[in-house]
Amino acid sequence: MSKTILIVDDSASLRQVVSIALKGAGYTTIEASDGRDALTKLNGERIHLIISDVNMPNMDGITFLKEVKKLPNYKFTPVIMLTTESQEAKKAEGQAAGAKAWVVKPFQPQQMLAAVGKLIMP
Repeated sequence: MSKTILIVDDSASLRQVVSIALKGAGYTTIEASDGRDALTKLNGERIHLIISDVNMPNMDGITFLKEVKKLPNYKFTPVIMLTTESQEAKKAEGQAAGAKAWVVKPFQPQQMLAAVGKLIMP
């Protein structure tokens, strides 16, 4: 059974790039356009990992991360922040909210897959 990863980003093209890389590595993906949309997709189904942007409309990634950690089924789900934000203050805020890794865009698919591989075993 493949592992399921939720990709949250307001850029459809970026979600597609991430999804193609993950599917190529054998993962199943679910896509959401922002934090609010992503919360509607967390319906009790097992999600092994979440990859989320930080800057999004409706609900940003840090707020989304804080909301995920309140949900009993998902509070231990690892989260990778995939973002253009590289300031230490933002990283610290993400880490405090529960992010396990921080990948800065633009990124190489192998770099992201390496981070994914460290957080979930295929």
